[in-house]
Amino acid sequence: MDNRLHDSVLGEGPDVVLLHGLFGQGSNLGSIARALQSEFRVHSPDLPDHGHSPWTERPCIQSYAEAIAGWMAERDIPMAHFVGHSLGGKVAMELALSQPHLVDRLVVADIAPVAYPPGHQAVLAGLERVAKGNCRSRQEAGVLLAETIQEEGVIQFLLLSLMRDGDGPCRWRLNHPGITEAYPRFREGLTADAPFDGETLFIRGGQSDYVKDSDWPLVESLFSHAQLATIADAGHWLHAEKPREFNRLVLEFLL
Repeated sequence: MDNRLHDSVLGEGPDVVLLHGLFGQGSNLGSIARALQSEFRVHSPDLPDHGHSPWTERPCIQSYAEAIAGWMAERDIPMAHFVGHSLGGKVAMELALSQPHLVDRLVVADIAPVAYPPGHQAVLAGLERVAKGNCRSRQEAGVLLAETIQEEGVIQFLLLSLMRDGDGPCRWRLNHPGITEAYPRFREGLTADAPFDGETLFIRGGQSDYVKDSDWPLVESLFSHAQLATIADAGHWLHAEKPREFNRLVLEFLL
């Protein structure tokens, strides 16, 4: 696998790695990166198949965790704290379970190690419409996305990954065919031979159903020192909806 992930770095100090969610890129977690940079060296890589990082042949949670491990070796990072949101949280959990020597403290934002039902069909359909639409502008692409996606915020989020080469049509920077094919694998639950015994903080949105009370027994079986915080009036995008509360929880946990 090509481990040459695109990344950015802020600050100096102990290493913290931020992992973004599905369809995103490292810059999505800029608020928490800026909040941590006075105390830590904060790395914001683009996951494989996302942002400016290379595309892979068979995306899955496990291969993404291996890519992060390889990237850490290239950057000479022997161990780091991790903060992962959604898909990035699943990748961080997988890394902690499979290679615990690489993970110090772990923050998992609004995701659990459980299997999830399908929930992104409208987004995947919108990505395909734009890929085949020969759009010449983000405005044209936005119109096509709106045919399947109702939430304007989601449309604007996806358009961050749209690019145009010269005079040609717009295209997706992210690997939308690979992500579409891999989507069932991304939804799978996590397993491990032994639990991760590092300090772990799960933060969920009070208005999100991604981390249910019924998920907690599985969480505790895989993460023996897990604790849970809930941000009221926040949904799945809790780091963007309630940045002050989210950043405070993360900073207090890592210090």
